[in-house]
Amino acid sequence: MDIREINVLVLAYLGDTIYEDYIRRFLIDKGINHVDKLQKDSIQYVSAKGQARYLKEMLNTNYFTEEEIDIIKRARNYKTNSHPKNCDIITYKLATGLEALIGYLSLSNRQDRIEQIMKHILGGM
Repeated sequence: MDIREINVLVLAYLGDTIYEDYIRRFLIDKGINHVDKLQKDSIQYVSAKGQARYLKEMLNTNYFTEEEIDIIKRARNYKTNSHPKNCDIITYKLATGLEALIGYLSLSNRQDRIEQIMKHILGGM
């Protein structure tokens, strides 16, 4: 299977679960013991707005490799008209780019790079 040929929305589908798992574990490790608080605190990370903000900051600081930027751009430029009601299409596509990158790295068995990206995101808070 050539990972570069997988639909970027499929990569984002996988990346979304990995990303959210990192966030949940991070918040639990912080000692948050109530589901309502976990849910409330996770929103700043897992919302499309939060993901787009992190991605933009990382793009602006040249954090990603050319290969990673390629995946992000493929996802960002994928033709779709659907997006959540609570954000605009540009924000949604940026968030999808981050999720697709994480899915791509996972299928490429590059857990170390996912760790670096997530530490960067979580360290930025």
